[in-house]
Amino acid sequence: MLSRAIRGSLLVALLAAALAACQSTTKPKADPGTDERTKVAGLNTQLGVEYMKDGDNELALKKLQKALETDPNFVDAHNAMGLLRTRLRQYDEAEQSFRAALRADPGNSMALNNYGQFLCQQKRYDEGQARFTEAVKNPLYRTPEIALTNAGLCAMQAQDPTRAEDHFRAALERNPRVAPALLQMAQIHFDRGSFTDAEGYYKRYVAITPQTPRSLAFGIRLANALGDTDKAASYGVSLRHKFPDSREAGQFQRGELN
Repeated sequence: MLSRAIRGSLLVALLAAALAACQSTTKPKADPGTDERTKVAGLNTQLGVEYMKDGDNELALKKLQKALETDPNFVDAHNAMGLLRTRLRQYDEAEQSFRAALRADPGNSMALNNYGQFLCQQKRYDEGQARFTEAVKNPLYRTPEIALTNAGLCAMQAQDPTRAEDHFRAALERNPRVAPALLQMAQIHFDRGSFTDAEGYYKRYVAITPQTPRSLAFGIRLANALGDTDKAASYGVSLRHKFPDSREAGQFQRGELN
């Protein structure tokens, strides 16, 4: 099974993607005054998200608070505030923000996805996977494979690889190029001793995304399990050359990736 650090890094990557996608999707209402408030709230929310990306949490908080002062029911502002409060480790406030987003729009897939990630981080695994499943049910959700991949990561954190595999398979049926799902499927099959199947998923992963220290370390272990010492050595050279200061490079040097 993937280490906690690897699972965590994949979840962080998906959280970053969720943040990048957190943009105004609330539809303007008919009343001109309401329309103007929605516009102002949307602009402040977008600014808040941009400041979050830049790491300026204080200014992001001010902009999101301004958005909610302008329109207390603005879904995207509550959603972004939930992400920000999570980053600040203000977990009670984060959950309140996600719940507020879903009170305003119960079927909002982005809010459901982000709330699901939050719940899984809090080790509330069944609740988190349920939110991901709700997100996927929305036929207008443009990236259901992300929610399904998150559900799989959540199941892996819960030490339930069988359920995780179901989620990852569903994600790859929607989009065969979801790199985290491919790497996780490779790991699941590796853990079962199905090295040929693991190799198939790993090749698909390598074909679509740059290698990382962790994926190269997995490649070394897989190649050794398959008896392909030349490929293991090649991955080792790449690891030492591209990521010489990584923990995985040190593990390789000490012969710990066999």
